[in-house]
Amino acid sequence: IAVLVAIAIPIFTSQLEKSREAVDEANIRSIYAQLTADVLTENTAATAAQCPAATQYTVTKDANGVVTGIAKYTMTQQKDGTENGQDVKIGGVSIDADDFKKGTCTITIYSDGTATTITIS
Repeated sequence: IAVLVAIAIPIFTSQLEKSREAVDEANIRSIYAQLTADVLTENTAATAAQCPAATQYTVTKDANGVVTGIAKYTMTQQKDGTENGQDVKIGGVSIDADDFKKGTCTITIYSDGTATTITIS
């Protein structure tokens, strides 16, 4: 029985970490989609309450008419990197597998064509 437990625990923890990574990726995709919609519609009244996965969420319009959306999300995974070693691609932005880690993910989208950024620190 001890041998089975010794085999089962690492497999279980690996699968648990994969599920955390999947949750993080799904939440980032969801936030990205909502933030994009709010930037495109210039919804400066948008708040984190409308995007539950986000811990911070703002959409602002500057004096030049550029709408900027910034959202933050607290990652749930416990280990740095992805279990499968593959990069994560969201909205045309590639997140290196080693950079997909626990911490805070910041998504920034601009209405003027400036490249979207997704950073995790």
